[in-house]
This record gives sequence, C-alpha cells and structure tokens, in this order.
Amino acid sequence: MSKKNILIAPLNWGLGHATRCIPIITALENQGFNPIVASDGVALEMLKKEFPHLQMLELPSYEIEYAKNGNNFKWKMIKNTPRMIEAILSERKTVKRWIKEYDISGIISDNRLGVYSKKVKSVFITHQLNVLTGNTTWITSKLHQFIIKKYDECWVPDIAETPNLTGKLGHLDNPHFKIKYIGPLSRLHKKVLPKKYDLMVILSGPEPQRGMLEEKLAKDLLEFKGEVVFIKGKVEKEQVVEQKANITFYNFMATEELEQTFNESELVLCRSGYTTVMDLAQLGKKAFFIPTPGQYEQEYLAKKLKKEGLVPYKKQEKFKIAHLLEVPLYRGLQSFETKITWSSLFNLFEGKGELRSDTKLTFYINFLIVSFDNMFHNR
Repeated sequence: MSKKNILIAPLNWGLGHATRCIPIITALENQGFNPIVASDGVALEMLKKEFPHLQMLELPSYEIEYAKNGNNFKWKMIKNTPRMIEAILSERKTVKRWIKEYDISGIISDNRLGVYSKKVKSVFITHQLNVLTGNTTWITSKLHQFIIKKYDECWVPDIAETPNLTGKLGHLDNPHFKIKYIGPLSRLHKKVLPKKYDLMVILSGPEPQRGMLEEKLAKDLLEFKGEVVFIKGKVEKEQVVEQKANITFYNFMATEELEQTFNESELVLCRSGYTTVMDLAQLGKKAFFIPTPGQYEQEYLAKKLKKEGLVPYKKQEKFKIAHLLEVPLYRGLQSFETKITWSSLFNLFEGKGELRSDTKLTFYINFLIVSFDNMFHNR
C-alpha cells in the first residue's frame, strides 16, 4: 500500500515557522505518511538541510521585510500587502496544480494563507488567532479568522487552559471554527550536560532588523564576562565558525548541534518569537528577550512573560549588557509536559475533503487589499 502524500508548507518569516514544523514532518514519517515540504527562502533552505531525503518544492515569496525604524513596522507591512496578496493568489494556483501532479492527500499550512484546497483535508497552524497590529487589530484579527475558517481544522501549538504561553494571541472567547490545541511544538529535547557557555545568543527574523541586532550585540558583548556562543540565524550553504575574543560566532546550526548548545548554555539572549518561547519552555531555560521593534506579537509575548515573573525583556534601543543581571530575579520558562497524540491528529487525512466555496474568500482578499490601501493613504 502506497503512503499518502501530505503537503506541509511553513511561512518564510525568519526560521520559526519552519523549525516548529520539524516535529510535525518527523511525526508524519513515523506515522507512515510521505511529507512533501514547500516553502521559500531561508525557511526552505533550512528544511532541505534537516530533511535531505524529502521532496522539496518552492512557493512564491511573500517578500516580508521589516522597517529599519520599528515605529514604521505596520506601515511597511501595509505597503507590502499587494505583493503579499499576489503571492497568496499565486500559491493557491500552484497548490491546485500540485494536488494533481503529486497526488496530495492532505495539506498542513503554517500561516501560508494560500496553501489550502477545497478538494483535500486542509489544516492551518497558527498561534495567532488574534493578530495584534495596534489600532487595526480588529480588522487583521477578523480577516485572519475568516481565512482560518476555510480550513477543516486549526491547530494551535499551545494549551487551551490557563496558564498558557500565548495568552490572548491564541485564545478566543467564542470561536466559529474548529480549533485543536495540540500543545507547544519544539524540535529540541532537554538534556543534562556540563556547562560550556555562560551565554547563548540566537537570532532570527527577516532583515534588516536581524542584522541590526547582530551588529549591536557583537559590539556590546565584548563587555560580557564569560564565554559566549553567538548564532546569527543566517542559513547559508556552509557552516562558518569564527572566534573573536570571548565570543564564538556561528552563521547557523542544524537541530542536533543547536539542541546540544542550548543544553550547554546557562542563559539565552534572543527575540521573543513564539517558536523560541516554545523551545525555551521545552528546555526549561532562563532567558532575556529583545523583541523585534514594532512587531506587536513579540512585544505582547515579552510583556506577558515578564508580568508573569518568567522572563525579563528590554526594547532593542535600550538594551545594555548589564540588564542580563536581572535574569536571576525571574523563574524562567517551564515545560507544560504535554504529549501530542499524532495518530489522532493525522486521522483527519484518512478521509476525503468536502468541497468548500472560495467565493467569500476571494471577496475578503479584495476587501483586505482595499482596506489596507486606505489605511496607508489616510495615515
């Protein structure tokens, strides 16, 4: 009996969406499915290194860029919306063709809005049922929820009860679509290893903000008293290692080496992206956050976790190495010890999809373009 082909497609927004799909891809293989991976940019390159034996397909790029000034983040995204919509419509056509060409039996989309089909069972993965964008949160959240509703299921990598990791990002009072809280996702495992590094720095996310923080920390950390490992989050063809004073720089690390480095490090300095939060919880690590300037989701998570006494944070322009001394005053993130029952989740793909209408989705995509365009020009 031939294995069913499942298309799994993470968004290329830094490395977070791709890395949290790694345990899903592994579980699909273990459960007797054949994963076909689709993405673009650094996310696709990273997954090629993790799964060289799997078929990899390229999707159109959303061309996501951050503004150099965090205050302009939302307006930069709004300005780029027409290009994003064009990519979403293009990937919908591409996926429709792939379903026939590769005999796709199911779809798992991690925040790629055009990767779904009305002909096969389709799942949407997100931790953002509410999309925070300041005074436009109401419209971005409603539009996102409407698109999610088109899928057969929405998998949220968190727990339904309180306390949880996502707070209002991943929880709705009255959801109008099928949500499954599958528990936090991490490709890493906790191990008891001798300490090698006093501080681990790990970066990710689109440019130019990733590079701006790298430049700042590379200078500031020369003041740090202790051994530092600095992972830039730049996925390139070959791994490059450089030693400068007390800092060992890596352009990137694959999962096995990254897992060991996390476990060998006493403290982690990083962005407050949700995938990083899940990794830190899985490993029970103490950390310090520097949220990406202007990214409401990361700012919300950093504030939430500080308020709960778990992890301190500082804005990028205000961060100083001395702030790391605050970390012992916080409890650090701890695992929820959730166990994902993959066989139950994947039962969805044993049936056939029911035809779903695309008419309203097309209307809302057009509405989104017009609304964002009006907000930008009326700024």
